[in-house]
Amino acid sequence: QLRLVESGGGLVQAGGSLRLSCAVYGAQLYYQSIGWFRQAPGKEREGVSYLSTSDGNTYYADSVKGRFTVSRDDAANTVYLQMNSLKPEDTGVYYCATTSSPWIRYRENEYRYWGLGTQVTVSS
Repeated sequence: QLRLVESGGGLVQAGGSLRLSCAVYGAQLYYQSIGWFRQAPGKEREGVSYLSTSDGNTYYADSVKGRFTVSRDDAANTVYLQMNSLKPEDTGVYYCATTSSPWIRYRENEYRYWGLGTQVTVSS
């Protein structure tokens, strides 16, 4: 059974950085679309960054473009989300998700496996 475990969240001041990790258990990082999603209080969950482990393509929401970077470490079977220049509006619970696919999947309902999330709080 594939399992995802996020870590790295915390409290940071605006302008600071955090690196989230998504450890994948039960499958290798091949032929997967990996998505990072977040849910702010009182708002719907939204996709912020995506990675295809098949072709290496990445995608970022406009709200995080230039500030967030998604990467992978195949040896550690882990995907990372480096978040720089954090803003208070980046606050929320961050989830990683994965599904088998040769390319990036953008819709939340296309993802089969989800982690439990990690809280990110950015203070002003």
